[in-house]
Amino acid sequence: MASPLIIKTCYLPARHLHPHHHHCSFLFSTTSPKPPKFHSLKSIKMEGGNEITEEAKENVNQKKRKIFVAGATGSTGKSIVEQLLSKGFEVKAGVRDLAKARAAFSKHGPSLQMVIADVTEGSDKLVQAIGDDSEAVICATGFRPGWDLFAPWKVDNLGTVNLVEACRKLGVKRFILISSILVNGAAMGQILNPAYIFLNIFGLTLVAKLQAENHIRKSGINYTIIRPGGLRNEPPSGNLVMEPEDTLYEGTISRDLVAEVAVEALGLPEASYKVVEIVSRADAPKRTYEDLFGSIKQK
Repeated sequence: MASPLIIKTCYLPARHLHPHHHHCSFLFSTTSPKPPKFHSLKSIKMEGGNEITEEAKENVNQKKRKIFVAGATGSTGKSIVEQLLSKGFEVKAGVRDLAKARAAFSKHGPSLQMVIADVTEGSDKLVQAIGDDSEAVICATGFRPGWDLFAPWKVDNLGTVNLVEACRKLGVKRFILISSILVNGAAMGQILNPAYIFLNIFGLTLVAKLQAENHIRKSGINYTIIRPGGLRNEPPSGNLVMEPEDTLYEGTISRDLVAEVAVEALGLPEASYKVVEIVSRADAPKRTYEDLFGSIKQK
């Protein structure tokens, strides 16, 4: 259960909070990509005392795990794609503009596949984009500010719902959403928080995100909802702070660190069915991801 909160003005500069960062989309991994497969050898004792070595029938890591990333050409989405690839995953990048995507990922090889995926066009088209070869979906989408006041609702709410429904139709059982702190700001007593006011000016962005979160939680899919603070484009600094939902109302974090959290969450049972809020702080202790996610209780 979230800790009690005192109404307090947010010290987070408005310039850190970009409505379209949220996707709707993270330290650099030094782990070398795992080879797609290798054969194990075993020694077999033959009649007469001779030994031969035969190739085992089973292949270890026979097939790379493929992850679908929605919003892959956004700043946070691109970092997610790059970190997944660096860890040996195959990635299917869902984008709206293939030319932009090819330019953004021009140096990547066959482990990266790019497909057209507009989350506002309904779940049936997303089923085709995600395909039956993706085992998990990471949503890093976000509306782009413009004249359409309904864009946040179309992308951050209905678009995310479309992705979830596509996963249900396909049987994809793992879903990770990049959301935002303060999505439930009204219930937290933060309705006068400048950051809450600023983000909701753009078509009730935080309200739209909260509606999408509620849908995910009722969907039956194994989810992790990650709510970062204000996003920075600089490299990560300080250590990760992870708190339960509706706890943080200020703070910033590097996009690359947000991406790392999303990628690490994929393989951790401790991250399942949880909503976490994250920022980074210089005075925070360094903790493992198992410890961080394990400290957050499911609601």
